[in-house]
Amino acid sequence: MNRSDILEIATHCITIDRAATHGSVENNFSTIGKIWSARLGIDISPEQVSIMLIDLKTVRAWSNPKHFDNWVDMAGYAACGGEIATTID
Repeated sequence: MNRSDILEIATHCITIDRAATHGSVENNFSTIGKIWSARLGIDISPEQVSIMLIDLKTVRAWSNPKHFDNWVDMAGYAACGGEIATTID
């Protein structure tokens, strides 16, 4: 699998599959941020949710680097976080 394949699959996942199944990424990451904020006692923004989800996938990729889903998900979370960070005030 090459980098174009990974990005193409990630694009499909975040724009079609998961969006249709789970709703808007902005709403989801905002809700996750609120829940994590309440549990941890610190403010966590939707952009930080993206970074923390990438961290989760980083740990998984560290222990199983050949499992391509981890790489696809990292690319997808980075794209979602970047979009949220640059388009929402």
